[in-house]
Amino acid sequence: MLVVFQALGQDPPPEWQMQVRKFAELKDWDSAMRIVEREAARAPQDTDVRAWRARILLWSGHIVESEREFRFLVRAAPQDPDLRLGLAGALGREERWKEALRELDAAVEVDPKRADLHAARGRALRALGRTDDARQEFVKALQQEPASEESRAGLLSVRAEPKHELRLGTDMNLFNFAGTYEGEWVSLTSRWTEHWGTNFAGNFYQRNATIAGKFIASATGRSKRWGGLTLGGASAHDRGIIPETEAFYSYDRSWRIGESGFLRGAEAALEEHWYWFTAARILTLNGTATFYLPGEWTWSLSLLGARSRFSSTAAEWRPSGTTRLGFPLTARGERRLSGNVFFAAGTENFALVDQVGRFSAQSYGGGFKFQFTRRQDLTAYAAYQKRTQDRTQTSFGFSYGIHF
Repeated sequence: MLVVFQALGQDPPPEWQMQVRKFAELKDWDSAMRIVEREAARAPQDTDVRAWRARILLWSGHIVESEREFRFLVRAAPQDPDLRLGLAGALGREERWKEALRELDAAVEVDPKRADLHAARGRALRALGRTDDARQEFVKALQQEPASEESRAGLLSVRAEPKHELRLGTDMNLFNFAGTYEGEWVSLTSRWTEHWGTNFAGNFYQRNATIAGKFIASATGRSKRWGGLTLGGASAHDRGIIPETEAFYSYDRSWRIGESGFLRGAEAALEEHWYWFTAARILTLNGTATFYLPGEWTWSLSLLGARSRFSSTAAEWRPSGTTRLGFPLTARGERRLSGNVFFAAGTENFALVDQVGRFSAQSYGGGFKFQFTRRQDLTAYAAYQKRTQDRTQTSFGFSYGIHF
């Protein structure tokens, strides 16, 4: 983001600075740098020229060079809050927020009445997870500059986020070779702290007059450095419809790549899941890669290996995979609509006994999510699966989420 630098005093800025600002607004970094280099050749000791060079380097993505230039300038003029603000900006782009905060602390100590310094300090505190302190800094920035949209947006970004999600859902599975399955479920997902969370869910299935149900519980530990680890299991009153017991663990890790470019971030997850049916034992190994693209688009690829063993046969491994594309349908805001489409080959979720067996399948489907407010949303999906032996399955479902 460009930082607006206002000239001190009554004199207008030099002509070369006005030209640099014009090219910076157009993001024409090469032209802006040519002007700065020309001025540097005329006055190599001019700190204003070197400061502008450091800013252009920062804005154009040359973070390491920008940091080096700002550090030289800060050593030469430690009482200049603008230079410390620039150095903090370079450190923040590298996510070195603790170092950035030290520079901003020093800048605020020199000039405690500048709104932009408090807003930058609020962003650093927010990135470090200190939301209460960040909120106070954004409030100070608004007190000093009530018209600042940047500070107002910062204050909104540190609103107390909901810690719990209660979700109610229903599913329908229609087969051309078996009776209809109906299901209802409820789940409660809680993020108690930045590092710990839990999930509890109850699933209920009906097939004709037979009713089955299961209870699922899991706990997740997470750190910014190491990622997240989830352990969980399920126990059921199966009635021959669903697994008797389940156990699973998963590990996930995410990487932020950058705000510009085709790939913004990536996430990888690995899961091992055991299902114990009355007459079968299933082990699945699942790996998923998710890529975050510009414009809030996402693409994920999941590969699964399932080891099935029946009471009268030897164990057998079968591969399968799913690819999914997610995309926004409305602009950002409180009311948002997003959609997704997917294709799967051989993929089963092993929730029902009809999904266990030696068959091949192809599935097509999609869904949407509508965010009423930041505390309420509705999701829906539909899928069609074509199996060998001319067997088909059509599934659809809805869920409603409350965040509190």
